[in-house]
Amino acid sequence: MGEGSRRLGVRRACLIGKTDRMNVDSTVSESDLARAGEWLNEATRIVVLTGAGISTDSGISDFRGPNGVWTRNPAAEKAATLQHYLGDAAVRRAAWQTRLSSTAWSAEPNIGHRTLVQLEATGRLASLVTQNVDELHQRAGTSPERVIEVHGTMHWTRCWSCADRRPMAEALDRVRAGEIDPPCDQCGGILKSDTISFGQALDPVVIETALTAAQQCDVLVAIGTSLAVYPVANMVPRARSAGARVIILNGEPTKMDNFAHVVLLGLIGDLLPRLLL
Repeated sequence: MGEGSRRLGVRRACLIGKTDRMNVDSTVSESDLARAGEWLNEATRIVVLTGAGISTDSGISDFRGPNGVWTRNPAAEKAATLQHYLGDAAVRRAAWQTRLSSTAWSAEPNIGHRTLVQLEATGRLASLVTQNVDELHQRAGTSPERVIEVHGTMHWTRCWSCADRRPMAEALDRVRAGEIDPPCDQCGGILKSDTISFGQALDPVVIETALTAAQQCDVLVAIGTSLAVYPVANMVPRARSAGARVIILNGEPTKMDNFAHVVLLGLIGDLLPRLLL
């Protein structure tokens, strides 16, 4: 293995047929990265799945990583659990204060988001499925009709009782004005961000759209996701079983590495442009 390969600082898993096994100790060479790029260049229907890792370069912390929000503060996970959010006013009050100070409001798209915009410009991006709620893909310039937000968006609120939906900025203005737990203007019900919390049902239409996209693609690229949250994580085996090439790019091993043809472990901002451009 050459010195240039060692400098990549990433590892790969190349899987062939039914005897595939992940080799997490090997190092990705330039030729391995180039081969994955060739698959993408030859594909006509590419589906991308992104997780929190693609937004960390924009200053938005992920959740489960070594420096993730829940890793550093396990109590913060309560606000993302529907039972606690609906049943405990103190959790809601804390959640509203956290929303006020979120770095997501000032975050800008990074090179990872922009690289995917350039991929779309080639006409080969069929769908961009994201677990993120920050809307940075759309702000970067990805066509909204290609983005499938499986966990919703933090930029809107929804009433738990009457489903009234409004821009999050309106609720945050009310919090700044002194309402520590602003109720719905329409019915007085509990407001939450229009995101999917733990314990909350996913939209079956959205999930089916994402899984169908995985089954119909030539190449699936999973970027910045631990692939530990279901049913979205099932996109990987679905794509693999349908005959698509599967590439996983992440900062650390994922739960689905054994289904991938290539696993690239490293910095997304460094590797993604080299993979796609």
